[in-house]
Amino acid sequence: MLAEIDRLFIQAFALVGEGIAGATHALLAGDRDAAKELVQRDEVVDRLTRDIANLAQQHLLSGEGTVEERRELIAILRMLTDLERNGDLAEHIARRAARGLGSEMSARSRGLVDRMGEVATRLWRSTAEVFSERSRDGANTVDDLDDEMDDLHVTLTAEIVSADMPVPVAIELAMVARFYERFGDHAVSLARKMSALVGGGPDPTTVGPD
Repeated sequence: MLAEIDRLFIQAFALVGEGIAGATHALLAGDRDAAKELVQRDEVVDRLTRDIANLAQQHLLSGEGTVEERRELIAILRMLTDLERNGDLAEHIARRAARGLGSEMSARSRGLVDRMGEVATRLWRSTAEVFSERSRDGANTVDDLDDEMDDLHVTLTAEIVSADMPVPVAIELAMVARFYERFGDHAVSLARKMSALVGGGPDPTTVGPD
């Protein structure tokens, strides 16, 4: 059962990674059809997280497995919220893409969003490696990338304030910037939880609500 849980978790990870990369592309390319498809795909992530939770709970209730296996199952249950929320954040960006926001953004804001999408993709790939390889060291890479994402969020916010964009566009773009920033926060939370599991330390504090 643990192997099946791992398989589903990695599958969900892959879908979320594809979601954030695809949402960024759809936003900047004005590809509304792709954006709508990504919005619908989030339902698959939601279903996978429910399946993982059900399997983990069944295994825990059975009383089978070693202490280490039970600790890992509990850790995975704690990670599911961050995983699902990042799927939701990718969907939120895709929804803005479907509304045509990309065509109304300033040239500089488009460049910044493009970079945020790249960092988000690298963040998620590094977080997936922390999980699949049960690595403590990879969490440091995730932290560094999140710092870059925070800097980009500040820079994009300043661009939104100074650029000559319609107020509704500025508001929507500010939300998009926030979605990327929160995506990084949840990636860090996931990586730290896995690092704590591998190192036997206490479960780190989770990020706040989106």
